[in-house]
Amino acid sequence: MPEATTRQGPGRMLITVYGIFALAATARSAVQLISRFDEAPVAYLLSAFAAVVYVVATITLARDSRRVAFVACAIELTGVITVGLVSLVVPEAFPDATVWSFFGIGYGFIPLVLPVLGLWWLRKTA
Repeated sequence: MPEATTRQGPGRMLITVYGIFALAATARSAVQLISRFDEAPVAYLLSAFAAVVYVVATITLARDSRRVAFVACAIELTGVITVGLVSLVVPEAFPDATVWSFFGIGYGFIPLVLPVLGLWWLRKTA
């Protein structure tokens, strides 16, 4: 029986969604950092960090690099929860939204659900 990989079955959809978020977050953060960095530097740097996490998660899930993918998904989940809580409790800390603000409400909460699905998929295919 062949060994399960992260890129088979539903893993393909997971990798596709991560790839879309990697492209979107990278483009958004690049525009923000280049054109409006002085308006909300913390928010824009967090968006750039999120973009890096999405890129790493996409590549490592596609290559079946489980340890790095696990770390990327765990960092993403920690970031979404932390930024989500801070943006609720201290909204003035984020004069402009990040991908993770308010638990990813601007993206239909996909940023909150995606790392949970990623961690679940890594465990399921282990």
